[in-house]
Amino acid sequence: MRILVCNDDGIDAPGLAVLAEAAKLITDDVWVVAPDGKRTAAGASITVGKPLIMRELAPKRYSCSGTPADCVVTAMSWLFKDEDRPDLVLSGINDGRNVGEDLAYSGTLGIAREASFWGIAAIGFSRVKKPEQTENDVKWLADFVRTLWNERDEWVLEGHWLSVNLPTLLPADIRQPRIGRDKIALRSEVVSAEGELTTLIVPGGRAHTSEEGDDNDLIDRGYVCINRLNWFGEAQLDGALLEGLEK
Repeated sequence: MRILVCNDDGIDAPGLAVLAEAAKLITDDVWVVAPDGKRTAAGASITVGKPLIMRELAPKRYSCSGTPADCVVTAMSWLFKDEDRPDLVLSGINDGRNVGEDLAYSGTLGIAREASFWGIAAIGFSRVKKPEQTENDVKWLADFVRTLWNERDEWVLEGHWLSVNLPTLLPADIRQPRIGRDKIALRSEVVSAEGELTTLIVPGGRAHTSEEGDDNDLIDRGYVCINRLNWFGEAQLDGALLEGLEK
């Protein structure tokens, strides 16, 4: 079994190290490709028509100058061009939960989305900030991934991937939450204003708005939260509307 591990927090992020260590308890064929620096909220964007710098840091370990999703693209189109592609892509562990609108903005989930384009099963992991990590976390995570892989016929669908949010403490009971709404960037901070030029900063963080049973609520209550997502999100229009447009 071949596993590719990527993230959006950068090649030196602690969460990446934990996830790669867990992957190595599952297989000895683990590859790591991660951005050379933090790429928070990069979403699913990729770099086209511009140079990307790949640096080999150790056997099967590379940094990439591009976006999180670029790490998947370069792996598939370059590293694995002439050999077997990974069976599974693991993304994260993100430094902070991915809930609500994060599902669109998240580079962690952008990686999993990109993997789905290549027909590869993918799981994006995120965890609350400042977790109470123990030496058993890596084994728990490896067992969790191994179980999901063994049951992949139950969740792997074309164009889909899994998003997993981890609470402060592991192990924990597992729930499938309702995806809530927790808007980020509600206001911009003015750094300077001079004539026609205004410099702004859109701060990170969110209000942690939640309702009973949504992702924020269940994570705060200590559950592992898992959702299956897809990239197309299609909703059929009513046929009467289409007929009206043709008039």
